[in-house]
Amino acid sequence: QVQLVESGGGLVQPGGSLRLSCAVSENILSIYAMGWYRQVPGKQREWVATLTNTGRTSYLDSVKGRFTISRDNAKNTLYLQMSGLKPEDTAVYYCNRPVLPMPWGQGTQVTVSS
Repeated sequence: QVQLVESGGGLVQPGGSLRLSCAVSENILSIYAMGWYRQVPGKQREWVATLTNTGRTSYLDSVKGRFTISRDNAKNTLYLQMSGLKPEDTAVYYCNRPVLPMPWGQGTQVTVSS
């Protein structure tokens, strides 16, 4: 089955930047839309961004203009470039397919704090 491995998280000061990566074990990025999600302990997982197989993007209102979703089909990798980070962006970030989700990866922790 397809495996998702997220990486790139860390501790960053408010206003800082991070680039998250999601390595996908099969060549599906050119076929399916993929998305980023985040979850804070005690809360439901929240959708953050989607990139369709045709290249259309959509974003959660609170991250528009600050986050950019992209992919490298040759590397089977999905990215989330995050800038202007705020404390409220602190969460564990996951990638998955919006339609017919695959087994979730372990996620990558993003902590925004001074």
